[in-house]
Amino acid sequence: MMEQAAAIPFGYTEFLPTRPSTPFSDSSAFPADAADDIQRLVKENAVIVFGKRGCCMIHVVKRLLLCLGVNPAVHEIGEGEESAVFQELGRVPNGGASTGEVQFPAVFIGGKHFGGLDRVMATHITGELVPLLKEARALWL
Repeated sequence: MMEQAAAIPFGYTEFLPTRPSTPFSDSSAFPADAADDIQRLVKENAVIVFGKRGCCMIHVVKRLLLCLGVNPAVHEIGEGEESAVFQELGRVPNGGASTGEVQFPAVFIGGKHFGGLDRVMATHITGELVPLLKEARALWL
């Protein structure tokens, strides 16, 4: 007979695997070369999402894009690094986002700041998101 595994009680995390760290999540200070890394990541990825560590809105954006057939790069930012990352992300060209202000989650499509969750949802509802993703070569079909 096969034994049934016991469930892990809610809140009991001693035996659960830890989450892998992201490039900007473990250090207490923002690395000097991270500014160049952010610019490079935005340019190299057709779609990339930056957000606060543990924020559920990153999950919403990622799930929507995955359902459309896009596999976005996602980078979670740790506490204490947000202002430096905001400053660096503000230097990325604005791709028509409704405001020039970067907010988390910050979505970049085709190397340009696209906007946050509200803009992604609005363009998806109006049917404008898929053509933008195709233009950025994040979606092939």
